[in-house]
Amino acid sequence: MTVASGKYEPTWESLSQYQIPDWYIDAKFGIFIHWGPYCVPAFRNEWYPRRMYLQDDPAFEHHRQTWGDHQEFGYKDFIPMLTAEKFDAAEWAQLFKDSGARFVMPVAEHHDGFPMYDSDLTDWCAAKMGPKRDICGELADAVRELDMVFAVSSHRAEHWWFFDGGRLFPSDVQDPANDGLYGPAIVASKDHSNRDEWKDKDWTPRPDAKFLEDWLARCCELVDKYQPQVVWFDWWIEQVVFEPYLQRFAAYYYNRGEEWGKGVAINHKYDSYPEGVAVFDIERGQLSDARKFFWQNDTSVSKNSWGYISDHDYKTAGDIIADLVDIVSKNGALLLNVGPRADGTIPEVEQDMLREIGRWLQINGEGIYDTRPWQVFGEGPTQVPEGAFTDTAREAFTAADIRFTQKGNTLYAFLLGQPQGEALITSLSDVNVASARMLGSDEAITTSQDSSGLRLSVPSEIPSAHVCAYAIELG
Repeated sequence: MTVASGKYEPTWESLSQYQIPDWYIDAKFGIFIHWGPYCVPAFRNEWYPRRMYLQDDPAFEHHRQTWGDHQEFGYKDFIPMLTAEKFDAAEWAQLFKDSGARFVMPVAEHHDGFPMYDSDLTDWCAAKMGPKRDICGELADAVRELDMVFAVSSHRAEHWWFFDGGRLFPSDVQDPANDGLYGPAIVASKDHSNRDEWKDKDWTPRPDAKFLEDWLARCCELVDKYQPQVVWFDWWIEQVVFEPYLQRFAAYYYNRGEEWGKGVAINHKYDSYPEGVAVFDIERGQLSDARKFFWQNDTSVSKNSWGYISDHDYKTAGDIIADLVDIVSKNGALLLNVGPRADGTIPEVEQDMLREIGRWLQINGEGIYDTRPWQVFGEGPTQVPEGAFTDTAREAFTAADIRFTQKGNTLYAFLLGQPQGEALITSLSDVNVASARMLGSDEAITTSQDSSGLRLSVPSEIPSAHVCAYAIELG
């Protein structure tokens, strides 16, 4: 794979020229979609394809009892059951548009190694098996038709070891006829319960050149076929052996973005890419303060899975909205995941959640889209835990928890709980305020200031059931 001609070379020095596109910083809210054969068993979570081959995991015996012996019925046998007969890309795109999302990101290839697009590099893909449709291609067209930005994610890196459990007992993973799906399945994985071991950046055996070149080729194929404006990578690209391939991909992709005349971005976790070379992403977690560089939180509507399962523990739309506001106030964007069923339908509860978020954004989006952080992100008693996998750890927000965004001369103050009587913003005791209004309300707002802060009247009817926002014109 050669580097596309352009100003970027595959070195960190050259890639440091990169600038995050304004469209992305303005967008604030996107939809993530985990959909693949793992939604067929619908058991526990989207790591079922791995866990079903781990002999000490509950999924192992569940599989035997439900589907049969691993030699006779393996993960590959779920592929024909991913029928997608009710998948309608236009309907999905309209739902995402109604949610207020500005960009849409399907998982192009998960750890299971089954691309949900038309790949020229493998026969094991959705265009040739299962749905026998180019899922990413259809969705790209539908999303762009509604003026949203199309993006993709690749979780291919972890495929090096993802099916290694199947090497340790008689299973279909060991059949060479299935290497196109399961391979290489190198026995290299770590003890998942040992976080320090799991985060090691030099697992052995290291991915070999054949695997790494294939990883790069698949990533570049996605770029060339679908022109995504974001490419999201999962955590295992942190492995030291990936570094030159990360540089080669970034140079190729950024140069292609220049050719297209479109702003593009790479999402990464932890420190896979140097600061400023790509967009930092936190899985199921947030920050305790604002960040200089734009960042992203990816999380799911479900607390216990990314893909479709039979027993979701769902979040509430109100909690997701509050988290969106908190993230945006700290210079971030929210990438919110849904998980369709095998037939291509998005669960009704998830549709309802997205539409509820969309109704809130119709009222309050003025203070979300196209905004930038203020001099402080906010105030209030509730602490937001920092880091990955903390998305269910915070306490409930109160009306005293306030977050700020700014657009021009307008400061937006979001109250993360419902105010009673009056609202007090302590950070605005000495800020010159010309006027204030509540988004979605025509009722006049009175203001007064003293050393304790800015006091604002509360409309008799608060227009937003969850988080309400004042637009404060600065004098």
